[in-house]
Amino acid sequence: MLKIAITGNIASGKSQVEKILAEKYHFPVYDADKIAHIKLNEINDFYGYNVFTDGKIDRKKLGELVFKNPELKRKLENIIHPKVKKEIIEIFKKHSQEKCVFVSIPLLYETGFDKLFDKVILVLVDSNVQLTRLIKRNNLSIEEANLRIASQLPQSQKIKRADFIIENNGSLENLYNEISEAVIPFI
Repeated sequence: MLKIAITGNIASGKSQVEKILAEKYHFPVYDADKIAHIKLNEINDFYGYNVFTDGKIDRKKLGELVFKNPELKRKLENIIHPKVKKEIIEIFKKHSQEKCVFVSIPLLYETGFDKLFDKVILVLVDSNVQLTRLIKRNNLSIEEANLRIASQLPQSQKIKRADFIIENNGSLENLYNEISEAVIPFI
């Protein structure tokens, strides 16, 4: 089985790539962010900070807190990342008979999870498109969006380490073409 990571910085369009691979090509595709969100709800206390609403982690409150405080962000990552890694390993076991399995991981290199994969797809996006998407999608201020963008490795560093690069600045049709030409023939 070929283990392929999909990565890219926030608001690059990884979710659209996931959707195309799952719906058009029928590959098993997982999202590490969704796994992390499930694992977040297993946290009973976050160092005394009130980040809970109705007994569940309020991700907006948590994001506001950790993106302004690198030490708290590191502590949260030390709790969540091992849980996500364990789940990814279970996914690989579950799909061991498949031709390939995809897992979307925004912080692939930052977490060292790249060592779990055979190949990496990097979804690139122009910085202006990224900022606009992020502000609109997450209802953030420019300052909040820039804090989130700055918390990830720059795309220029990720380009050097990726096996496949997909540019996602245009239409959904362009994205389909990028995937069918840059990835599918090689798996």
